[in-house]
Amino acid sequence: MKTKVIVLGAGLIGKPLAIDLLKDEKFEVTIADKSWLQLESIEEMKLRKKHLDLSGSYELKKLLQPFDIVVNAVPGFMGYNTLKTIIEAGKDCVDIAFYPEDVFGLSKLAKEKGVRVISDMGVAPGMSNLLAGFAASKMDEVDKVDIFVGGLPVIRKLPWEYKAVFSPSDVIEEYTRPARLVENGQIVTKPPLTEIQLLEFDKVGTLEAFNSDGLRSLMFTIKAKNMREKTLRYPGYAAKIKFLAENGFFDTRKTEINGNTISPIELTSKLLFKHWKLEKGEEDLTIMKIMVEGKKDGKLLRYTFDLYDRYDAKTKTHSMARTTAYAASQAVRLMVSGLHTQKGIVVPEQMGENEKIVDFMLSGLAERNVIYKTTVDKG
Repeated sequence: MKTKVIVLGAGLIGKPLAIDLLKDEKFEVTIADKSWLQLESIEEMKLRKKHLDLSGSYELKKLLQPFDIVVNAVPGFMGYNTLKTIIEAGKDCVDIAFYPEDVFGLSKLAKEKGVRVISDMGVAPGMSNLLAGFAASKMDEVDKVDIFVGGLPVIRKLPWEYKAVFSPSDVIEEYTRPARLVENGQIVTKPPLTEIQLLEFDKVGTLEAFNSDGLRSLMFTIKAKNMREKTLRYPGYAAKIKFLAENGFFDTRKTEINGNTISPIELTSKLLFKHWKLEKGEEDLTIMKIMVEGKKDGKLLRYTFDLYDRYDAKTKTHSMARTTAYAASQAVRLMVSGLHTQKGIVVPEQMGENEKIVDFMLSGLAERNVIYKTTVDKG
């Protein structure tokens, strides 16, 4: 009997995720969204489609009843409440909705319902956490965790030299939320877009890295002296975003203009959409470097993981969608593999302590040509 999976959200991540699962004979796959346009744009005939406003908990619980596993791929603003509804419905879940709330607030409920939830299982957060957790588990003490990650267009067009698979409002939220880092063993808060540094990457060249709030659960699950995540962009990008932020373009307070009420951030998001939207066929790339440094038996031990991924012309799938969606689809396979049985909320770095799970995730991604290069240096 096939495992019934439903993907909530038919966006640029949900679509390739559902299509990838559909290639596996063990799954029967459904995708749900409130937009008929999004659903009708999916050509795969075997993929079942459900048209529903996913924000209603009663209707959603009813929809979920026939399914074994749910993938939460809705926009971040509704992600936490959607996950809560999924758990209340008693369904196992792979969660890739990036929301500001603390997922561990649902731990008690998940254990009471006896469900498995793998949260933040994308590329970053997601594989960045899994690999950082794996490296940390090999050390007696962790001195430093550095994560650098970014999605970029292959063709650079001024003024932004940037394209996104996510909505502008979700991207802007990353630039307005204070960045939490770990320094000398303590969690500290710094403004986003700060502490800019220039780094060199093979095949890409010089990129700038700036503070962003991407550590999430890593701050609490890995005991490290210093830990940070920085976003990667083409040089000069952060200065342009800071100019908008400092001049009120991201203000959420509504104002009246000619009888219409609107907030600056709503207008900014609308204007940026045409500049930032990754169009069909536009090539993008994903760059990530994870460095975990510490000691084992008193000697230096350093793990470095490198990802370079590009738009797949054959499947016409954007790189950021591939690297995010395929990590989540492989986590669904993990759910049915027998390797992951833990009830309650689990974040990727906790799974990273199990080398068999790490191998399972990396091998599945490699089969889809998403390849993480691992380097181990011993002192």
